[in-house]
Amino acid sequence: MKKELAIIGGGPAGLRAAEVASKAGINTTLFEAKRSVGRKFLIAGKGGLNLTHAEPLVRFKERYQGPSQPRDFWQGALAGFDNQMIRGWAARLDVGTFVASSGRVYPKALKAAPLLRAWLKRLKQQGVRFEVRHRLLRIETGDRFRLHFEHEGERRLHDFDAVILAMGGGSWPQTGSDGQWLSILQDLQIDCHPLRSANCGWEVDWAPEVLEEHEGTPLKNLTARAGDEEARGELILTRYGLEGGLVYKLGPSLKKMDEPILEIDFKPTFTTERLIAKMESAKKNFLKEARVRWKLSPAACAIVEQQAGPFRTADELAQATKSCRLHLKRPRPIEEAISSSGGVCWPELDENLMVRKHPGLFVAGEMIDWEAPTGGYLMQGCFATGTLVGEASACYLTETNDALSSRHSS
Repeated sequence: MKKELAIIGGGPAGLRAAEVASKAGINTTLFEAKRSVGRKFLIAGKGGLNLTHAEPLVRFKERYQGPSQPRDFWQGALAGFDNQMIRGWAARLDVGTFVASSGRVYPKALKAAPLLRAWLKRLKQQGVRFEVRHRLLRIETGDRFRLHFEHEGERRLHDFDAVILAMGGGSWPQTGSDGQWLSILQDLQIDCHPLRSANCGWEVDWAPEVLEEHEGTPLKNLTARAGDEEARGELILTRYGLEGGLVYKLGPSLKKMDEPILEIDFKPTFTTERLIAKMESAKKNFLKEARVRWKLSPAACAIVEQQAGPFRTADELAQATKSCRLHLKRPRPIEEAISSSGGVCWPELDENLMVRKHPGLFVAGEMIDWEAPTGGYLMQGCFATGTLVGEASACYLTETNDALSSRHSS
């Protein structure tokens, strides 16, 4: 009798796991709490689907971090399905890709829907069964896994030989990744860290006059530091604080600080001495002069003035412009975050992402306690872990089946 595999979650990690396992000949059923799969995939593609990044893997693997994360895990996981493989995968679905100047990789059409349609067609051709509107409530372990679902107000039970959990983290809860699975894993004595915002905005107490004039304004070509980590990029001034790639990159460092401070250099291409020299004979109205002589944006002027003004000398303004310290209050709520950290603790999993306490139970994607910056790394991480558990579950079921056959024949 062929073994049966259940995959819980219809995001990129779950869909990729289903593709790999079904291709290996495993009877695969994918359960999704919402009425359709790929909802987070489609949301990620609204601004242009960023599939991965083109940078070399030696740097790529360093983008992932998490407490007690095995040192070489991502090197192996990415080798199994790297940024070149994902482009080849898309091409086989008749979706061409291109590398933007930023190094980010996108479908040529900059849309997620055509890729998702082609992907689902392939999965169905490979025999994957889809059960939507099935919310997982409980897992019973034993000789097989008994899964308890809620389906349109009714309780449904299904038994499987192996299970892959790929229900996402806690961000974008409207897509189904609401983190309610934490209680299910707690019942199985699987240690998890609380889910927290990642790649998110941070709150700052702005003066009313700053918001009145500059809310929504981008701040470009900046360098910023959080503790010992430095990054370059852009920020957007919002009603509650800051958004943008730069603060996303520094988020992990900021969260480690008892009092998070973001130190911004608004003119990273100039030294302090050069800025002072460009003031030449100016003796007053230094902020007004900086807008002309330094091309310091009005929003940057307002922030510098709020944090360190008024300025009696060009030297004081130059110092504040090169090292403007913003005291951040807290990250924005997880519901607003692009991704989340926290989840299943790494020591609970073996090298194939199988739960050590429950052989045959695997975990993939953002349910595991890792985080990465935006730019294609999040999607690549989900594809890579989905590939790994798809292959590992197929091997597990095949080996189990062979062992049973061996016992029956002896």
